[in-house]
Formats: sequence, C-alpha cells, structure tokens
Amino acid sequence: MALPPLSPAIVGMVPYSVPRHPAPLDLLLDGIGGLASPPDLFNRLADADPETLVRGYPDTRALAARLATDLGVAADRVLVTAGGDDALDRACRAFLAPGRSLVLPVPTFEMIPRYARWTGATVREVPWPGGEWPLQAVLDAVDESTSLVAVVSPNNPTGQVIDAAMLRALSAALPNVLLLVDLAYVEFADEDLTAVVEQLENAVAFRTMSKAWGLAGLRVGYAMGSAAAIAALRVAGNPYPVSGPSLHLAGKRLDHDGEASRAYVAEVRAERDGLTNALRALGVDAQRSQANFVFARSPRADWLRDGLAGLGIGVRAWPGHPTLADAVRINIPGDSATTARLHAAMHAVLAPEALLFDADGVLVDVSASYREAIRLTAAAFGVAITGADIAAAKALGNANNDWVLTRSLLAAKGVDVPLAEVTARFEALYQGTDSVAGLKLTERARFSRADLERLRGRLPLAVVTGRPRGDAMELLEREGWSDLFDAVVVMGETAPKPDPAPVHAALQRLGVRSAWMIGDTVDDVRAARAAGVVPLGMVAPGEDAARAGPALLAAGAARIVESSLDLERLLP
Repeated sequence: MALPPLSPAIVGMVPYSVPRHPAPLDLLLDGIGGLASPPDLFNRLADADPETLVRGYPDTRALAARLATDLGVAADRVLVTAGGDDALDRACRAFLAPGRSLVLPVPTFEMIPRYARWTGATVREVPWPGGEWPLQAVLDAVDESTSLVAVVSPNNPTGQVIDAAMLRALSAALPNVLLLVDLAYVEFADEDLTAVVEQLENAVAFRTMSKAWGLAGLRVGYAMGSAAAIAALRVAGNPYPVSGPSLHLAGKRLDHDGEASRAYVAEVRAERDGLTNALRALGVDAQRSQANFVFARSPRADWLRDGLAGLGIGVRAWPGHPTLADAVRINIPGDSATTARLHAAMHAVLAPEALLFDADGVLVDVSASYREAIRLTAAAFGVAITGADIAAAKALGNANNDWVLTRSLLAAKGVDVPLAEVTARFEALYQGTDSVAGLKLTERARFSRADLERLRGRLPLAVVTGRPRGDAMELLEREGWSDLFDAVVVMGETAPKPDPAPVHAALQRLGVRSAWMIGDTVDDVRAARAAGVVPLGMVAPGEDAARAGPALLAAGAARIVESSLDLERLLP
C-alpha cells in the first residue's frame, strides 16, 4: 500500500513553523502578541445559548454586519474568515490557477506565496528590503498572466508601509489586477488604508482580530472589498469557517474592549522607537517600523536570538534562510515592565560587562577528583556508584554540593549515612592524607593562562563555585590564575546554585549589571537565568556530549561552548 504521488503544488514544501530555541521561553516575542486577554474573557460566554453556540453550525453574518457598520460599508462587502490567513487563501484560490501569476514584494508574510503556489500559479518576487514601496519594480513584474498583486502594509516582517497615494497609483495602473491589501498590523501604522481600499474597485483589504485585539487563538479575521470580490471569496472556502464561541467572543471583544485596544496600540507605538534606538545603540541595524514589532539585521542575529532564549525570551529568526539569516523580528511587549526586561536582556546578550565561570567541569577537569571522590566515598560504604549515576543526579539539579549529593546517592541505594561521615570520608580522599596524595592533584585545567588573559583583556572575570573557599583559592594558586579573577564566590557565602544569589554576589563584587556565565550543570544554567545573566553550557570531560549538551540547552543554556575560542568568537 502506498500513497499516490503528491500534488506538484506541494512537492518540496515543508509545514509552516516558527523555529524556536530549545530553552524554556516564558516571554514569546516571536509572533505571539496583541492585547492581553481580560480575566473575564471566557465568562462572556455565559449569556450565550449552547444550542446555538455549540450544537448549531456557526453563522458569521451578525459579526460581518457589525464590522460592516463600523467600516461604513454594505454587509455584502465583508466576509468573516478563520483569521486573515483564511481570507488570503480564499483570494488565491478564487483568482489564481496554473498559467496565472501573483506579484509579491519580499520579504513578506510567508503564507501568501504558499497559498499562491498551492493553486499551481507562478509567484514573481520583487525585492523590498525596506524604504519606499517598490511601485515601478512591481509594475515591471506584471504581465498578461498576472491576476493578483500582494500589498502587505505594514509589512511582515519588516514593518514597512505603502502610502495612500502610492496604493491609489498602483490601483489605477493595474485596473484588471486584484490587489490583495493585507492590513493585519494596520492599527499600529501612522495611516489606516482601509478607507482607501474601500474606494478601489480592484482591491480587497484583509484584517484580523489577532493583533490589536489579542484573539489569535480564536482565529477571527475578515476581508472587505467590492461585493463581487467578496462573493468570489465566499465561494472559495468552507461554509462555516469560524466557530460559534469564537464569533461570540469576538463580538464581545468589540463591544467591551475598544478602549483597552486603543491603549495597547498607543503603548506599542510609544515603545517602538525606544526598542529601535536600543538595538541601534547595541550595533544592530534596526529599521523604523509601523507595526507592533521591530525588524533588524546583524551578523550577530543568530546569537541575539539564542542569547535572549537563554534568558527566556523568544524572538523570530530565520536560521539558514537565503535572505533573512541575518535578521530578527522582535514583538513590542506593550507594557513597561516587560519592555524593561527585554532591554536589559538585549544589553546582557550583546554588551556583557563580565564573564563568570563555574570551576568544576568548566575551568578544570574534575572527573578524576570530585567525581572520583563521590564514587570512592560511596564504595567505602558498600555502594557502587557509576559515572552515569553521578551525571544523572547532576542533571536533575539541586546537586551543587558534592557532599550532599554523595549522601543522596547512598540513600537512593538504601544506605543512610550521616552527612558528617560522608563529608569526612570524601575530604580524606580529595584532600589526601600524610601517606596518600589527594585526588585534587589529578585536576587538569581546561583553559590555559593565555586563554584567560585574552578573555580578561576584554572583560572582568569571576568564579562562581560550590567549592569551599580554601579549595577554590588553592585551585587558582595551583594553576597560576589568582591574579586573573576579580571576584570569587564560594560555598557558604550565599544560598547555593540554582539559587541566583551567588551569581548576584559576583555581579555586585565586580560592580557590573550584565554578564555571561559558563557552567556545566543545570544548576549553573538555572542560577544564571534567574539572575538575568546569559547562561552558556560547557560539557564536562567524561560526560556524554550527545546527552549533556541537549540537557543544558533544555535547561536554558543559550549555546554550548567547547573552548576559549568559542567564547572569543561570541564576544562583541
């Protein structure tokens, strides 16, 4: 049994998706945006009849009539759809076919060329990296096969716009071509072109309640154009495109939240230039935008995305894209506290003021010292502990103290030993005795002095470790590094990692606000993130890199680095 051949229209296509970093993200600025939902949003369903709202097929006519009244047009000129995407798809299916073409300034909303190609039509792309809308280039690309020209304003992802005069000129120059005027972000623009489209016989406006109204999850959009164009879109789609609850809540949103929507839009506009200026101050080429996001280009775009992900913030990037690999798009939060968090995070990622290092597994290889002391201590109490056991326990977190970790591993095997006894045995092995050399002498540096000198020539350095102070200072003296680290935070001075307290202490002692921290455990990563410090993972010697690297990224590490050279390449 085999599937029939794919339609030529989808061969080579992959599903639409927003690529995201594996770090936990709690602030999504990569496409999730819009007005926040009121706490009582779902309570607004209480006055609806379930028989009508759920059991019956949904009827979009009431919402369409409401929108038509707001727009000042007849009801037959408005079609409610499953988001603006559904309306754009309908337009392509209604007016495109094999042998026809769509002209499209790019980069732009990537579903439009997909919708066109699904019909078998040709897509002709016209470059529009920014600035004035490319009117002449678009006209030059139009020929007798052209049925549609797409006009996305404000444009996604760049935030650029077409003005009313140019839109009218385009319409007049192409009387037999339909203009798809995607106005998904128009509430944030300086000029609302909806009224202009209403006057043009060969244009359809596409609007959504996803952005300024915050209803992306409900999938409510609409198209407005001539009665003939809207009738064609009505034929080219499903008869019941929007669910009953979505229609009801969209109407309630319009009834009750107009002022909230306007306030949100005003806040976005107020924050927009600030975000643009902040990016420019950090060396990123950010464009002036008229949408609820800022688009920027930089050779460090991929690092900006990864570094912000390390701090829990998701922004849109296009890794590997032929023309957008150096670009990021950042949604504007729309509230001052979140915006302040974003600005601080961008500064930490692109302009760190210090580098913080964990000691064990990062500065030095402790596979034959601390890790071996854990194993031998357990053996002294009759329990066999493997390196894999230790790695698994470290991966769970809250394992910054090796004495406590050893006792926990013993307990997991059914052997309860007082912590004082575990600590004494562990220390005898690690420190050594009069007759036996300590395991600490097996430790080997992972960074040379020259490596650290180069790094210190660029930024202050600090150690944030779970070692006692005596062990930490002895390590630095043994390796000849004592003069290279401006601060050393050790066991007992603060709450242990993953609490951010030791990281905060390092920042305070260095007198800086932002930093990167290199660690080999999830505790290091979590402590750094909680302190607003960009976490970088480093796989400890002896660890399975195929397991440990992804685990560090999943805990929140922005990147995995392997050497001083990796760090130097990332630094500004």
